[in-house]
Amino acid sequence: IQALFVQQKTLEKVHALKNVSFKINKGESVGIIGRNGAGKSTLLKLIAHVSQPTTGKLKVTGRVAPLIELGAGFHPELTGRENIILNGVILGLKESKIKSKIDEIIDFSEIPDFIDVPIKYYSSGMYLRLAFAVAIFTEPNILLMDEILSVGDARFQRKCMKRMENFKKEDVTMIFVSHSVDQIRQF
Repeated sequence: IQALFVQQKTLEKVHALKNVSFKINKGESVGIIGRNGAGKSTLLKLIAHVSQPTTGKLKVTGRVAPLIELGAGFHPELTGRENIILNGVILGLKESKIKSKIDEIIDFSEIPDFIDVPIKYYSSGMYLRLAFAVAIFTEPNILLMDEILSVGDARFQRKCMKRMENFKKEDVTMIFVSHSVDQIRQF
């Protein structure tokens, strides 16, 4: 005799964010810290319009550059150069604008010898460098960062931090989430 056991699954609503209200003014830099599951990444996805709230209102004004899931729009069969154009369009830029900045993006990523190679052959560091470079050259009004400053080696991280300092001087609004109080203080 063979018995068939079926385990019933129940659907449960999980509120990642509930009763949250705040305003961030143009040019402010805000650090958000919290434990895993606190809703930090969900908040950034809502601001980036990657996700929509089930209730309530959200108003975001300006071009948003989400450094959340770097390279999410990259295609492994395309070259780095082709992915720059593809990802730039996904991030809201016109193709002509991307092409006018492509040399700067490649230079910032520091992977010119591999730019015409399909990214499926990239190391994870090369992949993240290219994705980071594309995102920061979208000329954002609002920059969303989710634990992204671990991109590349220490020298490249310093280069990224210098770029973030330039964004501050340019009055770009920045929202940074992390588990690290030290990283938030430094930023």
